[in-house]
Amino acid sequence: MPVTIRPTAAAFGIACMTLLAVPVATGGAFAQTNQAEPSQEAPKQMALTDKQIESVLAAKADIDAIVNRLPQGAQPSPKVMAQLDGAAKKHGFANYAEYDDVAGNISIVMEGFDPQTKKYVGQDVVVKQEIAQVQADKKMPAADKKEALSQLNDELKSVTPLQFPANVDVVAKYFDKLSEAMSANQ
Repeated sequence: MPVTIRPTAAAFGIACMTLLAVPVATGGAFAQTNQAEPSQEAPKQMALTDKQIESVLAAKADIDAIVNRLPQGAQPSPKVMAQLDGAAKKHGFANYAEYDDVAGNISIVMEGFDPQTKKYVGQDVVVKQEIAQVQADKKMPAADKKEALSQLNDELKSVTPLQFPANVDVVAKYFDKLSEAMSANQ
């Protein structure tokens, strides 16, 4: 039984970076519902703007409607990719790949927010807090604890350094809206 300690960041990361359980033509990997599939590679980091975040929030319902119709694990057909491109274009993106890149960059920042304080502390600090919580959990079965700690330690080793610190301020302005949008997936 996996433990989810920071549901907001995890939900956003899953929803934005991992929507389909298979690699899509854009190179991203996606997972339906709440199953966490590791991204095959971190998105190329970029400076985020208010408009991009507002566009991701606006496009989310349209993108989710398309993705949720896919059978889990199904490779998106060219028709589905065209629908995803169309939904992204409707909200100001050049194509679905651009939407995916922006959403991935938002996720990188969200993963560094402390869920209790809603303040950015860095992804490494958040993961270390999770490790401490799992280690202190006396009710968790030993096998589950070992698995959770293994996953968290792997995550700690693969923390993506933030290349654009100004993204923190932009994402922070939308933190509640992003959290709310992502909790709709749970």
